[in-house]
Amino acid sequence: MIRNTSARVCIIGAGPSGLTAAKNCLQVGLTNIVIYEKGDQIGGNWVYSPEVSHSSVFETTHIISSKRLSQLADFPMPDDYPDYPSHRQILRYFQDYAEHFGIIPYIRFNCEVVKAEKQPDETWRITLDDGTVEQVDYLIVASGHHWLPRLPDYPGTFTGQFLHSHAFKTAEPFRNQRVLVIGGGNSACDIAVETSRVSAFTAISMRRGYYIVPKFLFWGLPTDVMAAKTVRLPDWLRLPLLRLSVWLTVGNYEQYGLEKPKHGILSAHAVTNSELLYFLRHGKIQARRDIARYDGRKVYFVDGRCEEYDTIIAATGFIIAFPFFDPAFINFSAGDVPLYLRVFHPDHPSLFFVGLVQPLGAIWPLTDAQSKLVANHIVGNYNLPPDVRDRIANEVAAIRRQFINTPRHTIEVEFHKYLWALEREIPQHAPAWPHPVTRAVR
Repeated sequence: MIRNTSARVCIIGAGPSGLTAAKNCLQVGLTNIVIYEKGDQIGGNWVYSPEVSHSSVFETTHIISSKRLSQLADFPMPDDYPDYPSHRQILRYFQDYAEHFGIIPYIRFNCEVVKAEKQPDETWRITLDDGTVEQVDYLIVASGHHWLPRLPDYPGTFTGQFLHSHAFKTAEPFRNQRVLVIGGGNSACDIAVETSRVSAFTAISMRRGYYIVPKFLFWGLPTDVMAAKTVRLPDWLRLPLLRLSVWLTVGNYEQYGLEKPKHGILSAHAVTNSELLYFLRHGKIQARRDIARYDGRKVYFVDGRCEEYDTIIAATGFIIAFPFFDPAFINFSAGDVPLYLRVFHPDHPSLFFVGLVQPLGAIWPLTDAQSKLVANHIVGNYNLPPDVRDRIANEVAAIRRQFINTPRHTIEVEFHKYLWALEREIPQHAPAWPHPVTRAVR
């Protein structure tokens, strides 16, 4: 039975995670909410700026999960959107979402939360950058985890230009330069492709082998749509089928100059890119091994190769950080993330995390399901299981078993399996939005 709809709820961030959190709060009758957004508009990471900002998207960014599996169930993307929409289309989609569900009046723009302190009675003292202090009953953290760069550490000193992928906005500044991109994730591969269009020379340094798959596979299906057809198969059959599908499409990675992956196909975050392998085979991008050391503009690789570069772009991921928390209170920058379903903290029942996942697949349907569970929990429509600590321990152990041991994989999840786990917890009598949307209108 729903109760406690008068609770004051604070949401940090008006990106996609914060917006789904707000919409689901409104859906269960929570209207005493406030969303603090340090920027001047909604969208979070999808607000492109030519200057370095909170956002990590660059001029030519498109999503890497398909429209079909990225759109929210109760707010479809427009029919004329392509299979892989651009960052501008995604921003417009979430602007429409916020307007349709009446979220914008609850947002306070240009307001940064600088301190969030839990009080003895489980309420929260929220301090803003202008000195304003507010007391709230519940805190939902939806501030994202792709904004604080993680930099690589190699011996020596590089005296050319060095930047993190977070600062990459367009390829034009690298025209006629010799560019080295460090990393094997989606950002590294995208940036290598973009710089190679204008640079004198572009190479990409990977410390290990990665599964790199095109955006379309058999019969022209988006890769995640094709993979979804196998998700209910047992892993002993499913994983070989996925590996076979990739091999039939791209062949052996060694023929591209890349290392063969040593991990399982679902044991690390996959790379979805249709151009990198094409550019490697055309000589537009050169594959390089891991870096051994720097010496001025010279870069020495572990295989003995030495080359000079003008610029190094490190696409080496991000640190999970919550600057508004005292590090002694919560710090997920290293090691495991002990949250039930990646959302609920066992020691802080009035605190919730939305969007603190790195999915093999799309994230927004997951944040929607997370938010639905949080909202129903706040109003007393859902209770955590009594063995929540044991479940957290089992979840952490499962992540360690499946995924390779790197910082980004502490919050890794498989899209479908994780979504099913969330949906199993959502109460059957959870309120629905009174007027379903059949198609987003722009």
